[in-house]
Amino acid sequence: MQSLMVTLALASGVADLPPNSLDRGQLDRSTFNTLAVELDLPLFWRNDANGNRSVDPDEVAFLWGVRPSSSAGEWTDGRTFSAAFTDAYRRMVEVRQAGHARVPDPAEQRRRELVREELAQGRPTLLETDFRGGSAQDQAIVTHVQRAAVIIERLYASQNGVTGLDAKIPADDPASRMLFFRNQGPYCQQPRTEQDPACSANPGAAKRVSGLYPVSIQKYPGFCAELGRSKDRAALLNPFVVVRQGSRGTLRAVPYNVAYRTDMMRVARELTAAAKAISGDGEGALKTYLLAAAQAFRDNRWQPADEAWSRMNATNSRWYLRIAPDETYFEPCSEKAGFHVSFARINPESLTWQQKLTPLQAEMETMLAEMTGSPYRARSVSFHLPDFIDIVLNAGGSRNATGATGGQSLPNWGPVANEGRGRTVVMTNLGSDEDSKASYLQKAGSLFCSASMPYLSSDPLRQTVSTILHEAAHNLGPAHEYTVNGKVAGDIFGGPLASMLEELKAQTSALYLTDWLVQKQIIDEKTALEIHVGDIAWAMGHIAQGMYDADGRGKAYSQLAAIQFGTLVDNGAVVFDEGAEAANGTDRGCFQVVPVKLKPVIDALERRVLRIKGAGDRADAELLKARYVDDTGNFRDLRAVITGRWLRAPKNSYAYAVR
Repeated sequence: MQSLMVTLALASGVADLPPNSLDRGQLDRSTFNTLAVELDLPLFWRNDANGNRSVDPDEVAFLWGVRPSSSAGEWTDGRTFSAAFTDAYRRMVEVRQAGHARVPDPAEQRRRELVREELAQGRPTLLETDFRGGSAQDQAIVTHVQRAAVIIERLYASQNGVTGLDAKIPADDPASRMLFFRNQGPYCQQPRTEQDPACSANPGAAKRVSGLYPVSIQKYPGFCAELGRSKDRAALLNPFVVVRQGSRGTLRAVPYNVAYRTDMMRVARELTAAAKAISGDGEGALKTYLLAAAQAFRDNRWQPADEAWSRMNATNSRWYLRIAPDETYFEPCSEKAGFHVSFARINPESLTWQQKLTPLQAEMETMLAEMTGSPYRARSVSFHLPDFIDIVLNAGGSRNATGATGGQSLPNWGPVANEGRGRTVVMTNLGSDEDSKASYLQKAGSLFCSASMPYLSSDPLRQTVSTILHEAAHNLGPAHEYTVNGKVAGDIFGGPLASMLEELKAQTSALYLTDWLVQKQIIDEKTALEIHVGDIAWAMGHIAQGMYDADGRGKAYSQLAAIQFGTLVDNGAVVFDEGAEAANGTDRGCFQVVPVKLKPVIDALERRVLRIKGAGDRADAELLKARYVDDTGNFRDLRAVITGRWLRAPKNSYAYAVR
């Protein structure tokens, strides 16, 4: 992967900029941003602030990570455009009018068309943060965290086995360069293209190979299960090691700080520099975490960093930073922790919800424990309820090609997790722009009947409440390293199924707890119904992404969404009316929500999922999966309706800009 260079937008002028004689009203904003993606340009037209239907210098954002050798000042100083921008705009107009140049080889032409189709399934969506008026301390923190994020991207590329594959991209193929950056590798990920082997940023791309395991064992479909049965299982499947093969074919565990020593030491230096930039008492908690995280990158001991991180919250820091190896969804065995960065500013509104829900933690645990049944017993729980954060930058495993994680509870292992002392966050600035709201209502209107649309709100608070409850539920009931007969979930269910079940538990608990909040008089019935219908729409969106990726690995959120949605349909809480007109007035056949039936169906599903987790009932888990994920009957037909309509509109593809 090309080395990403992080640059802040320059506050000073750009010397000797030529006059701007080009007609910059030839492209509307949507077309400009789409073509910027296809041409691998680090530019985003954020809004038409003056309404003149022409892109102006102060309306353009410079994107992090795209064209890493470029800088903001190469394109505009905020007052005037440069020659580079003028040339880029002319190229956009040419492509808009005449299309992309064709190549002689039909197979290569087809590959490039698929690449552009892959990119078109993501709508560029800007997350921009302006630190130009911030203190010198704040600017230093931002600079060093961004530099660390560049290295994290490189580490994540190594884990995914894609380092250096960008060198195979043809020089005249900017769309493939953008795909490689956006997807963090050459492989297509979107529903309409991920199953086509010809869709790749590289001509003739090879089969996906993880960088975490020897290539020689990955040719066997059951290699993950074999590792799980090995006498050295505990060492080989430790989340913080890579598996390497010795000269005699024996497998050995190599700690991250040994396997990735050079880059991990570089991250440690940037985090130490960020800590040194902090003076005074205002950000003591952040400074402590930065130093602890730096040490973890040196010695691969993550628990001390988790302890320091768990002590940060909305009352003692204005920042949210998680830089570590955490989630496992990205790799074939769902065992290894992927490097990532989530960097954000604290949104103080989270304190209101924390004050409402913190006193209820023990009551929620007792209630879910009773529903779970034997052998699970209620624990003493004391966890951080979600902090609201406004994302500045995601990198590595946190930077998705399309969409973004709306909430997260970390860490996943160790005393901090097991004792409920981890942190939970909700990302509050995702999908809050007007373009995203309009797209959301458009997609929902193609599937819901008119009578159900009034229940659907584009107010981000509705989804935020659901995300709060989802993340809180990760800390409730049978969670983390809960064991049945001495076995953790990964041993009982296998890694991929265990991961899906944990997310199913959290999201089903979010549905259940929404109604419970009505009983506690924290929200009213109308708000609860709007949250439920929003969650149904959320499930539709994930169903549309497909149940499995190109390598046959299950998609946890898509599968849990299918189970929840299918259960609602099977029990009459959601009804498909073949003859009715959808709310958009165009599509025939639509889904009608039956409010009075929602609660009893949700309650029954919550009991079933909790019992599966609590008893380690793999057989019932497989039954759920077989009925709603792998079913070949009527429910699959309904999923096809959802997929066909939802995918008409592209999904958000977040781009980050730091000024």
